Amino acid sequence: MHRKMRLKIYFENLQDKVEITYKLKMLIRLAVETTLDYEGYDNPFEVSVTFTDNEGIRQYNKKYRNIDRPTDVLSFPLLDLDDRERCLSDEHMNALGDIVISLEKAEEQACEYNHSFQRETAFLCVHSMLHLLGYDHELGEEDDMRMREKQSDIMNIMGLGVKSREAD
Repeated sequence: MHRKMRLKIYFENLQDKVEITYKLKMLIRLAVETTLDYEGYDNPFEVSVTFTDNEGIRQYNKKYRNIDRPTDVLSFPLLDLDDRERCLSDEHMNALGDIVISLEKAEEQACEYNHSFQRETAFLCVHSMLHLLGYDHELGEEDDMRMREKQSDIMNIMGLGVKSREAD
């Protein structure tokens, strides 16, 4: 990585189903850094990552999206499009937003897609980071394809290449 910037990631664990290891935190950091590098962001950023379980993410999903079911990852961007453009040249610390990952769902999906928990968790983080940076696969087919391509490229750069797929 060619990271010149400082990156702060705030971790919070609200679940007890999956052990939070140093290795898992470093994987999340790598996914955040690789996404920022890929998108050309090299200034100081803050990201919050909350680990939860299916019940916890169901509550977030119901409260913020009015969908009463668990999902794998939720993104809460703090910047609008104009703010994101300013971040490309701003040398001050910029808070991008919050990522909430259901590690329980990540384990389930890793089994379902026949790959590792680490690979699934990294994918969910990359997916969420792209949302924080303004991409949205739910806007249409073209946006979905562009986001899938970026996810695939970033995962390949990380050495965790997976076929792009849709995630909530």
